[in-house]
Amino acid sequence: MSLKEGAIIASERTLTPEDVALFSKISGDEGSHHVTPDEQGRLVVQGLLTATLPTKIGGDYNVLARTMNFEFLRPVFTGDTIICEVRIEQFEKEENRTRISASFVCGNQHGKEVLRGDFSGVIL
Repeated sequence: MSLKEGAIIASERTLTPEDVALFSKISGDEGSHHVTPDEQGRLVVQGLLTATLPTKIGGDYNVLARTMNFEFLRPVFTGDTIICEVRIEQFEKEENRTRISASFVCGNQHGKEVLRGDFSGVIL
């Protein structure tokens, strides 16, 4: 898919206990809610781990981010499937790079929004 204003890029991921454990090790975010399961056997997923879904566009399209804003709306648990839609708000080619800005919304398998925000940057 080529990027352009108005384009929507969707991605989906089911978050696992292994994801949370690896992110805990890498980030040092080892709050008890990330390492001790609740009464249903689930862990709370780190907010920034959830935020890797909208930032995936950076890896897919070589975006060098300049700003990122996240609003965490409700907890995500291991076993949840998160569906993320990124909408390209601005895509402007310049002499030696392209400016990009986008908004995003992430929801769980129950249709509840868990995260929203925006980012901007350049494609070199």
